[in-house]
Amino acid sequence: MSHLNIVLHEPEIPQNTGNIARTCAATGASLHLIKPLGFEIDDKKLKRAGLDYWHLLDITYYDGLEDFFSKHPNADFYCFSTKAPRSYTEVTYPEETFLFFGKETKGLPEDFLHAHPDRCVRIPMREGLRSLNLSNSVAVAVYEVLRQQNFAGLQEAGQLTQYHWDEK
Repeated sequence: MSHLNIVLHEPEIPQNTGNIARTCAATGASLHLIKPLGFEIDDKKLKRAGLDYWHLLDITYYDGLEDFFSKHPNADFYCFSTKAPRSYTEVTYPEETFLFFGKETKGLPEDFLHAHPDRCVRIPMREGLRSLNLSNSVAVAVYEVLRQQNFAGLQEAGQLTQYHWDEK
């Protein structure tokens, strides 16, 4: 079974990280946080956004990009950036994938993007807009990878609370 990893480089807004943590818990993705963080990890807003899913989360912290790559030297990764030349849908994501996202105010460092042009992808949007919300961007990316992998390991059908779906 494949494994999806979400990497946040220096996230600044606790609610975004909390929402991303919830997405990771719901999909089985691991969350990797690269310091410095713009908040304390026990921030109430962070905990509230992640709701009661923190115990389901696989989360790892790093002291910078160098620390991350020293622990994952062969990481197959993709950098999400509004500055990237191609769409995220033009990639076939490998079994073990690391999706990188930058801080809310600046994105990923340009020197990092420039060093890995074949690993840079963007989510298309209207011209003149700066970016999507970070947690929304992560959700779009996560579900594209999962779609390509036929949503392996996820619930196949939902159930109504008071009723049953008619099988046809």
